[in-house]
Amino acid sequence: MRIEVENIKCGGCAGSIRKGLSALEGVGTVEVDIAGGVVEVEAGEEMRPEIARKLASMGYPETGSVQGLKSAGAKARSFVSCAVGRMDKE
Repeated sequence: MRIEVENIKCGGCAGSIRKGLSALEGVGTVEVDIAGGVVEVEAGEEMRPEIARKLASMGYPETGSVQGLKSAGAKARSFVSCAVGRMDKE
């Protein structure tokens, strides 16, 4: 499934998304297009609400969602993910 999300800025964001979604039971591969703001997830369509909730909780709300429209807090969480991703690489 393809989900367009807000706030993906860097490889750290992409790594956090892959790690977070891969931890969900029933999720296969996770691909992240940083420039396009798109997350491709190998999972059944019935998992879409759970995956969208997980993304939003990590600071990457679905584009056009209520959370996406109120994304100030989400942006702060995504900055933390960026920082954590950078620290993990060092």
